Amino acid sequence: MSERLDLVFPGGKRVDVQIGPFLVATDQSVKVGGDASAPEPFALFLASLAACAGIYALNFCQSRDLSTEGLGLSMEWERDPSQPLNPRVRFLLRLPNGFPEKYRAGILKAMDLCAVKKAIQNPPEFTAEILD
Repeated sequence: MSERLDLVFPGGKRVDVQIGPFLVATDQSVKVGGDASAPEPFALFLASLAACAGIYALNFCQSRDLSTEGLGLSMEWERDPSQPLNPRVRFLLRLPNGFPEKYRAGILKAMDLCAVKKAIQNPPEFTAEILD
């Protein structure tokens, strides 16, 4: 299976990505010459990681008819300056009031199934080519 994303360069430091019918805008911070008009690409990467874990937590609850009122998730991305390519990612899950004790380990295990996380753990092969 192959998927294709097309990019457009609308000006300045903006790079927009066409994903099916959706256009995802990115920009760089003012500090590096952008206008900060949209998230930076790396921020979208982090958002995709958090959203992926979140959808697995949500699906876990919904598939068991558990309330999702009050369900919340935060993600912390922490880099050690001495090892910048080895960050620590921590998911902080807030469970709804009355969440059954018997499902606490299960919802964390479900979040571990996140496809974005698995792609990082088993990285793809990257190539770059010039189209003539």
